[in-house]
Amino acid sequence: MVDQYNESDWQEPSATSILVYYFLQSSSKHAFFPELDALGQQLWAPPLHSQSGDFDDGELQTDGNRCGRLQNREPVANEELFRVIGTQLAELGDQLAAEIEPSLVSHLVRQFVADNLSREEITRHLSQTVQEVMRRMPLGMEKEKAMLVIAMVLARNVAKTVPSLLHRVFSTTVNYINHNLQDYVNNLAREEGMAKSNWIYLILTTATFLVQCSEVRTTIYESSANATAA
Repeated sequence: MVDQYNESDWQEPSATSILVYYFLQSSSKHAFFPELDALGQQLWAPPLHSQSGDFDDGELQTDGNRCGRLQNREPVANEELFRVIGTQLAELGDQLAAEIEPSLVSHLVRQFVADNLSREEITRHLSQTVQEVMRRMPLGMEKEKAMLVIAMVLARNVAKTVPSLLHRVFSTTVNYINHNLQDYVNNLAREEGMAKSNWIYLILTTATFLVQCSEVRTTIYESSANATAA
């Protein structure tokens, strides 16, 4: 089965899709990276036609084809934070990956390969596999975080097994997270944002303190020099 990602499947990048994309991108190099690169190009570049069906012929290229003008997409709120979170969770995913039984991944691969399953059905299979992994594996983390990381690790392992399934795996994982963990994902962004703000505040406070110390040393030096001259 060769999975296709058509223009009709394109969706505006969301916080969840950015999180999953950077989780996969930050993982160890795998055979699905060409598919992931193609997915990234499609994810961040909408189809050439507008929603109204109107075309903008754009400028004539050197090869005689016209290049349609693409409107710049609206940035996703906290997009950079979700990129950072995806990268951080990938490190945790690398630690959990070895604990997931290959038989569970193989079973999930068979479900993704099946052409007769709807999006809801394949999402349900992913959810059931996540729960089965959690049941078999002792987890030293909060439930929602475990569900999030396991779902993305399973997605990575399925794509690693059959790279052509990447697009379907990606959209299914995004769908699963949106339906089960959207509030948790949003809270992760808020926590990361607060941590970043606190770090910036600490840096600024430290810098201000150092400037003040420098000014004090300068004042003392000038006073000492004046006293010596007198």
